[in-house]
Amino acid sequence: MPLMKTANPALGITTFETMPGSQPDVEFTGDVDLSKRMTLSGTVNKTGLLLVLAVGPAAWVWRLFFAGATLQTMGIALGAGAVGGFIVALVTVFKKQWSPLTAPLYALLEGLVLGAGSAVVESRFPGIAIQAVILTFGTLFVLLLAYATRIIRVTQKFQLGVIAATGGVIIFYMVDLVLHHYVMDPFNASGPYGMIISVVISAIAALNLVLDFDFIEQGVKVGAPKYMEWYGAFGIIVTLFWLYLEVLHLLTLLRGRD
Repeated sequence: MPLMKTANPALGITTFETMPGSQPDVEFTGDVDLSKRMTLSGTVNKTGLLLVLAVGPAAWVWRLFFAGATLQTMGIALGAGAVGGFIVALVTVFKKQWSPLTAPLYALLEGLVLGAGSAVVESRFPGIAIQAVILTFGTLFVLLLAYATRIIRVTQKFQLGVIAATGGVIIFYMVDLVLHHYVMDPFNASGPYGMIISVVISAIAALNLVLDFDFIEQGVKVGAPKYMEWYGAFGIIVTLFWLYLEVLHLLTLLRGRD
């Protein structure tokens, strides 16, 4: 089976093809030392660890805000986390062998973004953060179950559709960012049209998780190096954090109409 594409930029089509020792379409059994190769359980464990690491700084920033920290302080935390996380993510993508160090650092930095953003929204709409967390992880588990039982199958058409849709989202983000310099609300984000856009983007983010699951499975099959467990976990949380922020945004729009 050929290696799968994924819309997640962290898990590109050539991610596993160039790994030392990788052999596409070969199942590694028998006398192969699996301790030196990527495993599904190892990737799952490292994904959980990265999520735990993100909770620490998120909780710290959250506490600061509700202890009286200003919006300016939250802005600094959010900006530092966003810029630092972006830089570390780029390093991780181009230096995959560094992922055992850079993936945890990315999780810590993104924790600042999640904590600051969630705290500010929570102060306006109490209870919204936990709702977003429940919906995000509920989506994760449902999609994982659907993928594991092959209810959802990653076909070539499915891949191309999600990749094209994700590319469209990236273009939308860029256009929206530019237009915000000239128009306060270029896409009427607070209205029904904005909610439809948010629902669509959330769905696309969720479907990227399915491609990530499939891509990691292919990495295990080709016997990718052990450090690729960290890289695979990094790819999952990139998508998961994106999904959480989109769900949080959608809930904000819905609560704002009450």
